[in-house]
Amino acid sequence: MSSKLTAGDLQIITRIAVFRGLKAETVEQIIAPATAMMLRPHEWIARQGDPATAFFIIIDGWVKLYRSAPSGDDTVIEIMTKGESFSEGVAFTGNRYLATAEAVTEARVGRIPADHLVRCIRQSPDIALAMIASITQHLHYLLQHVEQLKAQSGVQRVAEFLASLSPAEQGHCSVALPYDKILIAGRLGLTPESLSRAFARLRTIGVVVDASHVMVKDVAKLRALAADDRSAVRGTLRPVR
Repeated sequence: MSSKLTAGDLQIITRIAVFRGLKAETVEQIIAPATAMMLRPHEWIARQGDPATAFFIIIDGWVKLYRSAPSGDDTVIEIMTKGESFSEGVAFTGNRYLATAEAVTEARVGRIPADHLVRCIRQSPDIALAMIASITQHLHYLLQHVEQLKAQSGVQRVAEFLASLSPAEQGHCSVALPYDKILIAGRLGLTPESLSRAFARLRTIGVVVDASHVMVKDVAKLRALAADDRSAVRGTLRPVR
């Protein structure tokens, strides 16, 4: 279901990285025909291989991007949330969607038609430069994620994920997992069983997972483990028997 954008929607949309550095009137021109999609969990936003007819901005909720192999296996590429955008590159080049975008939770997503975006770029080439800068930044993030998958152990990846949820740099905290554990495992390149083993090992440094709630005794120690500072956790992290 689609609806008009609200004032609150516009506040989020106009601040995304793609529009950074553009004049306010230019941004207003780009988002003029935008609509808001209301989505239930597991609803598609765009499907891999379909013509790119729009690009999208997440106003609220969580969205996953994944690719499907001919075998039917899915690989999670990214989990995105409020204030993030996707498919802008294929929208202005006229290509097909490279991945399927699906709502993880109830979500509200802004949709900007691709043909309108192309018209705006022809009138104001600065838009294309801003989009290229945003896409380059996103590519850098994806390269960091690939490096993480190759260089970090499963326990480190889980520690870094939990640390990213913490509002504090040190001390103790309580956080809620933003989506289900199967999706977390896919995001971190783990099997659900490996994720469970990582949670069990993290108990030795004071991380207790109860359903979707996580208690962290020492956030600084969790961050040190994610950064592979072995001196900070030596002797505390033990293998699961």
